[in-house]
Amino acid sequence: MCADNQEVVDRCELVIIAVRRQDRHDALAGVTVADDKTVVNVMAGVGNEDLRRTLATGAPLVRAIPLPAIRERRSVTVVHPSHPEVNSLFEPLGGVLPVADEAAFNVLSALTGTLTTHLSYLATLTTWAADHNIAFEDADRYVRSLFQGVGRALSDESRSLHQLAADHETPNGNNERIRTTWFDPANSRALTGALDALLADLA
Repeated sequence: MCADNQEVVDRCELVIIAVRRQDRHDALAGVTVADDKTVVNVMAGVGNEDLRRTLATGAPLVRAIPLPAIRERRSVTVVHPSHPEVNSLFEPLGGVLPVADEAAFNVLSALTGTLTTHLSYLATLTTWAADHNIAFEDADRYVRSLFQGVGRALSDESRSLHQLAADHETPNGNNERIRTTWFDPANSRALTGALDALLADLA
């Protein structure tokens, strides 16, 4: 057991900072990091220079976006800048995607904000079916099955996402009808607008 955060830092070669952005000043108050450490910054919306000022350190700082699927070794982790020690930490957990700068890092960070929207979309489909006299358990099972199948198609990186969408459609069929009537230009603009606003907050 360590007495406090400073003792944890002192006993580690690689330090992971994983607190909420709004809690970082309280959590890191009085903590110093020696220059021979390596710091992994997984706080959304906190740039490395911001963290460097907080820690008053010359240690290498690397931003990373580890997602829950690393538990299954199936999630690519975005990092900036590329760092051998940090890359070797995340590589076995689904791979590493180094990016050139923090602007690119923030774009990919914004994409992670869409995960629960996707799940809520599936939940809405389930509720719609249940409202049309399908047992909720059956609707839930069927929606999960539908999208698990689509999810497996994502592993085929020889086809773009646009191509995958086209391959799942019949011209003038049901999928095309829902895509073109629900996910219309207005909805597309609303989504990109929401992502732009999130990106502005992360920058």
